[in-house]
Amino acid sequence: MSKNYFSFKQFTVYQDRSAFKVGTDGVLLGACADITGVRSILDIGSGTGLISIMLAQRCDAAITAIEHDDESFIQTCENIKSCKWHNRINVEHTRLQDFNPAKGKFDLIVTNPPYFSDSLKNPDLRKSVARHNDSLTSRDILEGVLKSMKDDGRLQLILPYNEGNVFIAEASEYGLFCNSILKIKPLPTADIRRLIITFSKIRNNPVIRFLTIEHGKRHEYTDEYINLTKEFYLKF
Repeated sequence: MSKNYFSFKQFTVYQDRSAFKVGTDGVLLGACADITGVRSILDIGSGTGLISIMLAQRCDAAITAIEHDDESFIQTCENIKSCKWHNRINVEHTRLQDFNPAKGKFDLIVTNPPYFSDSLKNPDLRKSVARHNDSLTSRDILEGVLKSMKDDGRLQLILPYNEGNVFIAEASEYGLFCNSILKIKPLPTADIRRLIITFSKIRNNPVIRFLTIEHGKRHEYTDEYINLTKEFYLKF
């Protein structure tokens, strides 16, 4: 059972009400997202609010977090209200499909989306929705991004290896092109498990980088992973 909260160096994230718990995927995206020149950020499916809070720590941008699940929305609001950057983070209770960027489009859109499609579903409906893409498909994400992203903006998301490659192909059909990929392995001898992918409306040859989390023994972390997350994790 997950503990009710997760303490970072500058904030605490409670997760007892959220269907989407704190995990390595969210921390990686929050730590890796390219914030260069960014003044406005949209976080799709905020869950606990972790990614929004991490990005608020890293930059001065105005951030909008959207969350559809009732309890997760409440949890996001509570976590953000208690963090020191709360005045720059706005939370909206809505689906991406219904979201209207009335105050202007965004420089950066981030999401740690649901990705399971054919696997056995969790009997807990809220946990199933959080991880399965029935209620937020890749097409929903891409259509929402086109509606909400500036012409020179970026989309960044984290996905498993296979799902990420499928998403790259689907995104090109919408005029969104892969500009960079961070390929993530848990161990040096393991297969690539996750991709953090950056998209824009500009077609470039993608820059490919690699990240390995642990040396080979559990909790023996690589220098690159420590350097990436040391501003957040208490253990570093």
